[in-house]
This record gives sequence, structure tokens and C-alpha cells, in this order.
Amino acid sequence: MNPFLFIQAVTENASTEELAEEAVASMNYIEMAINGGWIMIPLALLSIVSVYIFFERFMAIKKASREDAGFMNKIKDYIHDGKIDSALALCQSHNFPISRMIEKGISRIGRPLNDVNIAIENVGNLEISRLEKSLPTLATVAGGAPMIGFLGTVIGMIRAFFDMANAGNNIDVGVLSSGIYTAMVTTVAGLIIGIIAYFAYNILVAKVEKVVFKMEASTMEFMDLLNEPAH
Repeated sequence: MNPFLFIQAVTENASTEELAEEAVASMNYIEMAINGGWIMIPLALLSIVSVYIFFERFMAIKKASREDAGFMNKIKDYIHDGKIDSALALCQSHNFPISRMIEKGISRIGRPLNDVNIAIENVGNLEISRLEKSLPTLATVAGGAPMIGFLGTVIGMIRAFFDMANAGNNIDVGVLSSGIYTAMVTTVAGLIIGIIAYFAYNILVAKVEKVVFKMEASTMEFMDLLNEPAH
């Protein structure tokens, strides 16, 4: 092999690698998002919505899960001593679901126990509904974002084939790159948003279940208190 041709080939190969490295180095996430086309706009909105819902619900559920360790003991003491007004005042001074449930139960003391239990359960259902607010939206984002990403994939491939058909015999990578960018970037973006929303949803559901368990335990404790024989 001619040594001059070998050196020229090596030089051209090195130049090509340098250009490729420069192209990779110059590419950033903003450019990738722009290359994704208009389909990235709804995906960006979904990502903002999912992040907002997660942090807003996380803080709300965390606040609802707070409980005074001696709350139920104080309620027991007040009821045993016949201080119903003091027990109600204690419930009203605490701003969490369990206190509102117990307050409703105390306000029904004197009625049949089944009526008291139903009243507490009704308040509990309302509290659970408040805790789960916006969680269906987060679940929708988890399922919808990948589908929107796949829609972008289909649009990108259609665009690539359209450009290829119009290019005739002058087909090169540049002709197809725009459509392929749209196809790949939207798929990745949709999957990332969907995966994050899915994990966020399950984290919040697990936290809600813990709060519900505490609510049920406190309800049982209160009903046992009412079932205790009079001293």
C-alpha cells in the first residue's frame, strides 16, 4: 500500500472523528428539545404539571400525617371526665384529618353507636378525597406522556419519509435528520416524563395509604372508647 495514501486516509479519518466529536460536544438538551418539534410543547406542559402536583400533594399529605402523640389520650381523659366541650375544643385546635373525624364523632355522642361510626366514616371519606386530589391527573400524565411521545415518533417518521420522497435521488442524512430527530426526541421525552410521573404517583399513593391507616386506627380507638362500660 502506498504510504502517502495510508497517511492521507488516516488524516481524513482523524478529521472526520474530530468533526463528529465537535458535533456531539455542541449538541445540548435545549437543541434536542427544539429539534423535537411542536409536540415537545404539550410534553413540557405535562412535565410542569406533574412536578407541581407531586410537590404540592407531598407537602399536603405530609402535613395531614402529622399527629400529636398524646391527642387520643387527652380525648380519652376528657370523655371519661365528661368534659365533652373540652374534647371538642381540643379537636378544633388541631388541623389534621384525624382530629376532624374525632370531632364529628364527639359531636354525635349520645346517639346510637352505628350513627356515630357512620358520621366518622363520612368525614373520613371526605378527608381521603382531599388527600387524593390531583392524583388522577398525575396518573393520566404517567399514561398519556408516552403516548404523546409515540405520536411525535409517528409524525417524525412521516416527515422523514415525506422528505425522502421529495428528495428523489439526492437523499442524504441531512434530508432525513429533521424527521428522525422529531421521532427519537419526542419518544425519549415522553418516556422520561411518563416514568417520573408513574413513580411520583405511586409514592403519593403509598403516603395516602399510611394516613388512611392512621385514620382507621384512630377511629377504632375512639369507637372502643365509646363502647367501654360506664364507671
